[in-house]
Amino acid sequence: MPNSKRDLMNYTINRKTISLIILLLGITSCSKHFLEVDPKGSLVASSVSDYDQLLNNLYVIYINSNAQVPMGDEMAGMEPYFSQANYRTQRLFRWDDVVYESNDDAAEFTNTMLSIYEFNKIINEVETATDGTESQKASLKAEAQAGRAWTYFLMINYYGLPYSATSATDLGFPIITAADITQTEFKRATVKEVYDFIINDLTAAIPKLPAKTTSRLRMSKAAAEGILGKVYVFMGNYQDGLTWLNAAINDMSNSSIAVGLYDLQTETATGGIYDGTSVPPMTADIENILVKQSTCYWSYIYDELVLSPAASALFDPTDLRLKFYSDKTYGGYSYPVSGILRKNRFSAFDFGVLVPDLYLLRAECECRLNDLASAKTDVETLRKKRLPIATAPVPDSISGEKISLLKFILDERTREFAVTGTRWFDMRRLSTDPLFSGNTYLHTIYSEDGSSTQITLRPERLVLRFPQKIVQQSSGLINNP
Repeated sequence: MPNSKRDLMNYTINRKTISLIILLLGITSCSKHFLEVDPKGSLVASSVSDYDQLLNNLYVIYINSNAQVPMGDEMAGMEPYFSQANYRTQRLFRWDDVVYESNDDAAEFTNTMLSIYEFNKIINEVETATDGTESQKASLKAEAQAGRAWTYFLMINYYGLPYSATSATDLGFPIITAADITQTEFKRATVKEVYDFIINDLTAAIPKLPAKTTSRLRMSKAAAEGILGKVYVFMGNYQDGLTWLNAAINDMSNSSIAVGLYDLQTETATGGIYDGTSVPPMTADIENILVKQSTCYWSYIYDELVLSPAASALFDPTDLRLKFYSDKTYGGYSYPVSGILRKNRFSAFDFGVLVPDLYLLRAECECRLNDLASAKTDVETLRKKRLPIATAPVPDSISGEKISLLKFILDERTREFAVTGTRWFDMRRLSTDPLFSGNTYLHTIYSEDGSSTQITLRPERLVLRFPQKIVQQSSGLINNP
């Protein structure tokens, strides 16, 4: 911990400098309207190659939507850094009702809506492009449909209640299919309507998508199948989820680029891709089938949010993923609480279609459908790449009992995806699961002397509220309580 006011001042100046750099790079939004695009709200495209290039736009790859990270219960707050964090971080972590000031843009809304605008433009216009074959046009439209589906899946997990028996009446997110930034009237569809919309986009797209994965930046058949499988898991439909996850894992082998799992026993050793402090670029990361990425300095140099002692206790001491954590602050100070860890390798996180996610989601489906042997095999497929062979197997005392194995798989998701926001989305869907609906979720803020205060997640805050600026700009948009 800082041992002087100067240490804390230097930390604060460092944070402000980084924030300014991010702002100057244009990563944060300060648009007058949440659908404002350049030039003047209209993108001009006429040829197939024009629409093809739109799918390479930064808006559809670098989402910069990280609100989910502070909300996961694997995170803890650490003073004095937490009080120095910006108010957005503090409010998200506390699960406050109001996150943004009245004139603030919210990246998780504004940036994502730009993606939806571009996908809608391609879907609505590419069939009338001036050149290209009908097959090329159909493929580009399919990419845009699957991309829109992924984006809507993100938005419904921000602003709609988790899928449940009441989803036919629960308010979800407005379904926008026109590429029109002059539109100001937005009525929220129900959660079920949004999920139906997502499924329809994906099922229409999959037969027309490229069967071979040639680029991590573009949608492939395997990527779309993986998204659809995940959507069904979040709906609690594990049979259909398993069907599509099986298809995704089978089809990801049909790739002209390397796709698979890194063996951390090799890759964290001298000469490996995780040797030292580097990480593979997103376009070369074999665990990415489809890249969607966001900035996350909480997994790099920021000290205010750390891995909680309870979450760090989930790791076996031999787990090689622990090499991505430090037990000291960015400034090299020891924490006053045993078990606190700071993730310290990744300035961004990937949350598109990831190979580890597919295996763990499939393992969950298999377990819930009583195929415990297959579930054990899938979770161990990942663990054999993350731990020494001797400690990778699922313990016998767990592997033969359904609920114990299911909990182990969910804990493995935390071990694999900590400080990426995945846990927040899992918390949401588990809140409607009879097996886990009684769970209480807590956040702890630790003081410099080791004392702590706790915050309990209220059911109302399983969803974000729409920023006030968006509500003011949008006629008919009903906010969450």
